[in-house]
Amino acid sequence: MKKLSTIMLCVLILVATAIICACTVYNYNISAVSSSEETKEVTIASGSSSSQIAEQLEQEGLIRSKTFFLIYLKIFQVNDLKAGVYTLSPSMNVETIVDTLTAGNNYNPNEIQIQFREGITMREVARLIASNTNHTEDEVFALLEDETYLDSLIEEYWFLTDAIKNPEIYYSLEGYLFPDTYNFASKDVSIETIFATMLDEMEQVLEPYRSDIEASRFSVHELLTFASMAEKEGIGNDRADIVSVFINRIDSNMSLGSDVTTRYALRIDDATQALTAAQYQTQSPYNTRLIDGSMNGKLPVGPICTVSKSSIEAAIHPTETDYLYFIANIQLAQTFFFDNSQDFEAKKLELQDINQGR
Repeated sequence: MKKLSTIMLCVLILVATAIICACTVYNYNISAVSSSEETKEVTIASGSSSSQIAEQLEQEGLIRSKTFFLIYLKIFQVNDLKAGVYTLSPSMNVETIVDTLTAGNNYNPNEIQIQFREGITMREVARLIASNTNHTEDEVFALLEDETYLDSLIEEYWFLTDAIKNPEIYYSLEGYLFPDTYNFASKDVSIETIFATMLDEMEQVLEPYRSDIEASRFSVHELLTFASMAEKEGIGNDRADIVSVFINRIDSNMSLGSDVTTRYALRIDDATQALTAAQYQTQSPYNTRLIDGSMNGKLPVGPICTVSKSSIEAAIHPTETDYLYFIANIQLAQTFFFDNSQDFEAKKLELQDINQGR
């Protein structure tokens, strides 16, 4: 009996030792090959078997053992490895690699990224689309004039109205496309998809303000026009004050006197280009520098650029002031506000001296 007990104990020890060794070998073979953070692009072909995938990963130096990779799949009943292009690293263990391959490919080598900055005009939007996709600027402008397309957008988005179809407006969706960095599947992306993505984002931005917009004395089209002017005129946190100036001038039946609207009217995108006296008097429903009284108490006919969330908020919630004038100085990174023309003109002379180093 004692001899049998000794034999049983020896057998148990051998079995336990074998199990420990097996577990050690198994854990080693499913661990990361190295600590290197170097990555590799691996393409798993459609129809590849688990064995083929394991062999490919072993050859790429991403797993230690094809056999133990397959054992792992068997133990955890994994049978849904997906084809695709993956970015993998030898620092990833088998569990992480399997999780990645079962989650599916989220990497698209044909993906494009377009950055639409705040304060750019539709002309620049068209240039960016043309330079990053298989479309031309003319195609962008043609779509912006397609009434059937515009009607479908007006029906889909609550913030779009017939105001965008005003024949005096240069570009129907100016000011409505939210500026951001967007990713698209490939250069074949349609212009409609790009616009829908940007309009969807604008809807997300405007939705929290919807009740305020509906209660405003101004239409959403007018609010976005205010926002676009503040976007072009503003330097920092001064936009709500800038909008207040414009509102006060409207209420006083004054022209808004904004240089940025004149540039837009003339289709001049270079903000540093000096304007002549004659250019300031260009007849246009955008030009608020006209002194003939035709633009007194009026906004431009529509927005003049893409607008940021901060400019939208400034337009919806402007400060209440008595300001009628402002002057922005880029060198000082400051905007000065006034309720009378005398102080405004004095500050303008003072800033001219500073700019000229006197």
